[in-house]
Amino acid sequence: MRALTVVPGQAGSLAVTDVPDVEAGPGELLVDGLAVGICGTDAEIAAGEYGSAPPGRERLVLGHESLGRVARAPAGSGFAPGDLVVGVVRRPDPVPCGACARGEWDMCRNGRYTEHGIKDVDGFASERWVIEADRAVRLDPALADVGMLLEPTSVVAKAWEQVDAVGGRAWFEPRTALVTGAGPIGLLAALIGVQRGLDVHVLDRHAEGRKPDLVGALGATYHTEDLATVSDAVQPEVLIEATGAPPVITAALTATRPYGVTVLTGVTTPGRTVPLDVGAANREIVLENDAIVGSVNANMGHYEAAADVLARADLDWLRGLVTRRLPLERALEAFDDGSDDVKVVVELSA
Repeated sequence: MRALTVVPGQAGSLAVTDVPDVEAGPGELLVDGLAVGICGTDAEIAAGEYGSAPPGRERLVLGHESLGRVARAPAGSGFAPGDLVVGVVRRPDPVPCGACARGEWDMCRNGRYTEHGIKDVDGFASERWVIEADRAVRLDPALADVGMLLEPTSVVAKAWEQVDAVGGRAWFEPRTALVTGAGPIGLLAALIGVQRGLDVHVLDRHAEGRKPDLVGALGATYHTEDLATVSDAVQPEVLIEATGAPPVITAALTATRPYGVTVLTGVTTPGRTVPLDVGAANREIVLENDAIVGSVNANMGHYEAAADVLARADLDWLRGLVTRRLPLERALEAFDDGSDDVKVVVELSA
């Protein structure tokens, strides 16, 4: 069968290659791949920045934003042929640590977890793949053309859970949320904020194109000014940072109202420095009881919450997030930078 593969650590090795057919073991689903979403993590692995192949193998099957249809399911698994499913990306570490033992593998303490398409386990960018039945999430059949958005939605479902957990230290009834970045993570974070009934604002550098339209269609407000200007105007209690851009992160640290919660979701490349008045930032954070939280990955509860988010969302809006769809044989084009791209998808079925 064909798959999108890469030699981790070797830039320029990305290719559509033939790989052995997969076989489902006991307790596993055999899944016909429908599509994968391509994100910045995939691009960084393709650039040779990180990633690791399964033990004893040179190449890694890429793709962690999965969507497939069950071809075969074991008896008693709760799944049946034809079910629309997504595979959970992270597997708990084998020890396991206390967090992994409690189903919170997104909070793994010892780093021995593995991740489909990223770390030691093949991903989902292949014509067929397998997944343990207890690591698969069933989707509403109506999501057949946008279900690959579940994984990024799970990431922001976790971010909002962190907002609730941290805000729950004391009385907390936020009314206004600011999201920095109108990529898939930022837009999906805004979607959840709107579903929660908040006044949502999204900040991005693109003044024209699809992103302002998507934000407007949500009923949120789009901004292109600098973060300090926007935060002064809207006074958010919640800020979700989804750019990973050091200047934006620096400004975000002190951009909320008192007792604000800022969740950092963007992963930044090391080695970039920006000026920061640490004394002023610390003074404001301490005196206002603000909280800054990092959040990444997701556990099963977050995937299930994300499935509910997508099921309640407007399908036409979700379809608008997918700006390009490419067949598997043209998968390398998904890594070309499109100025108006939000989410690029590689379709795996003929």
